[in-house]
Amino acid sequence: MKQDKLTELIAPVVEDIGFRFWGLEYQVRKADALLRVYIDHENGIHVDDCATVSHEISGILDVEEPITMAYILEVSSPGMDRILFSPEQFAEFIGYDVKIKLNQMVDKRRKIKGEISEVNDEKITISVENEDITIAFDQIMRARINPNFDGVN
Repeated sequence: MKQDKLTELIAPVVEDIGFRFWGLEYQVRKADALLRVYIDHENGIHVDDCATVSHEISGILDVEEPITMAYILEVSSPGMDRILFSPEQFAEFIGYDVKIKLNQMVDKRRKIKGEISEVNDEKITISVENEDITIAFDQIMRARINPNFDGVN
């Protein structure tokens, strides 16, 4: 898969310059492709950080040429409503609200909103209105933190 190859190339570059590689999205569009790379740091992410990382990623992409069509590279912070890409990231956010879009029905739903209550390498448990729903990671199309501005998370 193209995303795996891109991750393999980009993650070490991001980490070598002192940032945490959070994840990436790769979309082929009509006339080009979009490569969006998310980086994080304990002190937050600033515009200059994104520019530095973008420059370094561009260098490796120019040499390795994993994308053969025209593409747009975006580098940004994952933000408060960050996408969760891995079981480790889900585990970091146990107790937080999340919105999950599924690639197949689970408990008669394709979208689930609830609190992450349990995570292991293969599945996640979400508490939804006093009910626990367990989802395998391979059933998740996209998961995003749902920020709570009531001071809870």
